[in-house]
Amino acid sequence: MTYTLNAALTVGAVVAALLAPPHVGARAATAQPAVVTTDNETPILYDDEAGGNASGDDPAIWVHPADSRKSLVIVTAKEGGLRVYDMGSRELQSLPATEAPRVDTATGRYNNVDIAYGIRLAGRLVDVAVVSDRYNDQLRFFVVDPAGAAARSPLTEVTAADQSFLFNPDRQAVDEEHTAYGLAIWQPRPGETYAVVTQEGATTIATARIVEIGGKLGYTGIQRLTMPSTFPLPDGTTWVPCEEPGVPPQLEGVAVDQASGVLYAAQEDVGLWRLQLPLGSGNQPKLIDRVKDFGIHDVYDSETEECRPIDPNAKGYGGNLLTADAEGVDIYYGPGSTGYVLVSSQGDDTFAVYERQGVNGALGSFRVKGVGGADDINGSDGLAVTNRPVGNYRQGLFVTHDEPETGPDVDDDRDATNFSYVSWGDIARALSLNVDTRAGNDPRFR
Repeated sequence: MTYTLNAALTVGAVVAALLAPPHVGARAATAQPAVVTTDNETPILYDDEAGGNASGDDPAIWVHPADSRKSLVIVTAKEGGLRVYDMGSRELQSLPATEAPRVDTATGRYNNVDIAYGIRLAGRLVDVAVVSDRYNDQLRFFVVDPAGAAARSPLTEVTAADQSFLFNPDRQAVDEEHTAYGLAIWQPRPGETYAVVTQEGATTIATARIVEIGGKLGYTGIQRLTMPSTFPLPDGTTWVPCEEPGVPPQLEGVAVDQASGVLYAAQEDVGLWRLQLPLGSGNQPKLIDRVKDFGIHDVYDSETEECRPIDPNAKGYGGNLLTADAEGVDIYYGPGSTGYVLVSSQGDDTFAVYERQGVNGALGSFRVKGVGGADDINGSDGLAVTNRPVGNYRQGLFVTHDEPETGPDVDDDRDATNFSYVSWGDIARALSLNVDTRAGNDPRFR
């Protein structure tokens, strides 16, 4: 079944969002980004033939239920597959992007990853790393060994054969690559797990229920929702975010509040949305913050493949925290409905922080400075955060993608990426945020 937003209601929701500025706290409105530091980063990934075409993109944190030192960071490396790291950023496992188990198969390209906890498989409950595979427009599934960082091979693939394409009717359409992109897991109740997936080069969001199929994992019940691609402005004009001709403004980063079923979705050139799951539930999506150049009319230059403003002095209707692209999204859980929503502001190398409760008031932003041989975070794409103690990060852990990776040990002639670990305690102190390492509403510890 496919759901499409009612056009009139969508226009009304967007106009309301524009006429009522985002709820911004005084710190967010006036302060420069806070600065936190890290000295812990993963090995360099190179996106070339010699490096296995490995380009880092998105991390996920798997928390060991009993021994936090055995927790894992699992990341996508696109055509380079997956990498698994321990709490000291040491590589434990490298999994190639293999062909999907299907008749019309192609070698995979792994874009985003998230963790599903307590899925029933072959008569037992397992934790699973769920991955979006762009070249096959489907999900891939990897069981996490309960030993975590102590396991010889922490991940093992368990993807069922011949799963449906998530967004396309056939292989010919898949090869156009408008396929599975961003990904988050939603577990509304025990025994029920869904993947939320965005589509590359489109404004579509899909959900699919994860199920056991013949001793493997697959999915069923795909539902889709089309998000806005044009935006009415208070001055009476209509704004179309500038992209390559024929390409609407895509979404990638997504995260689901497991307690409320609220989906947070970053539309890269637009801003941060919140909408209620399941898709088509009747609640209109709300644009809770906008990128800084929202509403500025641009023109696409085919020679430079860049967008430039028609009026260089135009002010637009943007917010003050997100510089396009808005990318990775995740949730820090506090007690009850408290906590924070974090978003990568890729265009200015910062991270925006919003309240989890209420109207998601903006609290400020921070940037990450490298020390002790680590470099500063540039152009972050995916991110992940946990409030749980893991390894030496006793007040929680924030992990972020870094592109380009820089420093004396980096070959500047090659495209280099990696991931950095940051103590949540350091972020909390820099922005006067809370630290709470209890289970809270995080479903993995209910």
